Amino acid sequence: MPENILTPSYGTWRTRLAERMESRVITRVVTALIILNAAILGMQTSASLMTDWGRVLLTLDAVILSLFVAELALRFIARGASLLRDPWAVFDCLVVGIALVPASGPFAVLRALRVLRLLRLISISPDMRRVVQALLSSLPGMGSIAMLLGLVFYVAAVMATQLFGGAFPEWFGSLGASLYTLFQVMTLESWSMGIVRPVMEQFPLAWMYFLPFILIATFMMLNLFIAVVVNAMQATHDQEALLAPPSKTEQLLLDELKALRAEVAELRHRQP
Repeated sequence: MPENILTPSYGTWRTRLAERMESRVITRVVTALIILNAAILGMQTSASLMTDWGRVLLTLDAVILSLFVAELALRFIARGASLLRDPWAVFDCLVVGIALVPASGPFAVLRALRVLRLLRLISISPDMRRVVQALLSSLPGMGSIAMLLGLVFYVAAVMATQLFGGAFPEWFGSLGASLYTLFQVMTLESWSMGIVRPVMEQFPLAWMYFLPFILIATFMMLNLFIAVVVNAMQATHDQEALLAPPSKTEQLLLDELKALRAEVAELRHRQP
């Protein structure tokens, strides 16, 4: 009897390991660990909890980190260097690797970056991955809108500095101050009582400047951002639908169509 029948090949057990690591059970376990780790990192921000339960919380955090490292190691064993071709796997390695760097001395800032491990939920959840992919694919369109918005801001800031800078130097005394004030107006944060009405006390027609700016910058431009993102998400969904395998019902219909075509072809062949 051949030897490869008695002993599984190297590729076979690696394939099985890769399938097991991508299984629903492992995914749920990793998701639960990420959520538990999120709760632990949140509790570590409480001084009273750290006084009473600090050692337990730090131990649990170290255990969960060890499990994350073991999970990534198994995935590397299963898929080898090809795992690095997956951007989400590289992302997982980075956010877990940051936690392995000693957070002391010049690297003390990395202690605050441990919470980035929670972002692994994005790589685990297909819906979250779809949203991130849509955001990335919408960047070119968003860049064009951002340039247009920047042009509108620059023109509006120059006008505001010339119109209102003398009377309100704190808000419009310089180009930078005008840009920041107009950004506050665009977000609609205290734009009326905090800025526009005081300006209108000295410039009664100032509403003719601020209202068109709000309509253009807030409602038109920001809605264009939303439209680009929604369009990118729809394009991503359509692409995944095309690449997805057919369902059981669709497969049955395809098989029946193939059988009908075969019967029609056979009938045509029998005709003299």
